[in-house]
Amino acid sequence: MMVRFLIPSVAVLLFLLEPEFAMLSPIELSGHIYYLVPRFLILYLIFISIYYSRQRAVMYGLFFGVLYDVFYIDIIGLYSVLYPLICFLAGSIVKVIHQHLVVTTSISLILVAILEFVLYQFFYLIGFTSIPLVDFLQSRLLPTMIANMLFLMILGWAFKYLINARVLQRAREVS
Repeated sequence: MMVRFLIPSVAVLLFLLEPEFAMLSPIELSGHIYYLVPRFLILYLIFISIYYSRQRAVMYGLFFGVLYDVFYIDIIGLYSVLYPLICFLAGSIVKVIHQHLVVTTSISLILVAILEFVLYQFFYLIGFTSIPLVDFLQSRLLPTMIANMLFLMILGWAFKYLINARVLQRAREVS
């Protein structure tokens, strides 16, 4: 019974931890400034979409997307659309690709890169940022991808284990 509440509880915890880790950014190395954007929640939602339920991940994506819009960026609709869309894509991609942890990690990182790029393009379009594309790629996207890859390397197996435990519990409830 406890596993049922553990999956959404981890999502809430990751939602709350992202801004704490964001405070560690920017980082200055040899005169260059790098921005690390933690995307822990969407990575977790992608894992839910792949290993548990695309429908459930899309619902969580919508819920947390609205929360993200309200609490962090004040533009209602941006994350509310992107988070469920990313979850839907992850669940759709996995129907034709193997669910191995390395494959899932790679898919997750590619989807986060797409998310970051779409966000950059949107903010550039509305004039919220004027960073040239090359600077965005070097100072934000690449460091963000490295940081999130390290996060997944550390916790990806734990996400898979937790989600698989829920899948097993659900199967026992049905039978």
